[in-house]
Amino acid sequence: MEYILNTNQLREYAPQLKAGDRVILSGTVYTSRDAAHKRITQYMADGKALPYDLKDAVIYYAGPTPAPEHLAIGSCGPTTSSRMDVFAPDFLDRGVVAMVGKGERNKAVCDAIVRNKAVYLCAIGGAGALASKCITECEVIAFEDLGCESVKRLNFDKFPLTVAIDCSGGNIFER
Repeated sequence: MEYILNTNQLREYAPQLKAGDRVILSGTVYTSRDAAHKRITQYMADGKALPYDLKDAVIYYAGPTPAPEHLAIGSCGPTTSSRMDVFAPDFLDRGVVAMVGKGERNKAVCDAIVRNKAVYLCAIGGAGALASKCITECEVIAFEDLGCESVKRLNFDKFPLTVAIDCSGGNIFER
């Protein structure tokens, strides 16, 4: 099936999404990778305010390049999601509804996706320049010192994704 959704609809639609479905996603998404995840985890441990609300958030595992003059963002392809597996169950338990990246996830992440009725979406690796055409806004909102790994608020506009792991445990990597 194909779904055309806004990020604020993902919580409602997650139970309907099945591994292998296509999602054309629009709305607010936050970039976060290894270094940012580590800092956010420390913020949570220290009781500090987070750079964005994890409740119903969509996290894109990406480290975009600087924007050329005519675009909101530079190349913005997915990074390997398994590098965030150590952090993902806690983020999901705190309300994250979807993660966007590439590649397989470990059992703890798969279990957290099911437990939290969330979803893992895959973007096409190696197509960062093409993906950037589906991003209309980009603003650094935290950890600017991390450069491309800073946390950014993006606006997706019809970003093509595939449901890789659904909230029933369906997993395209196990077919």
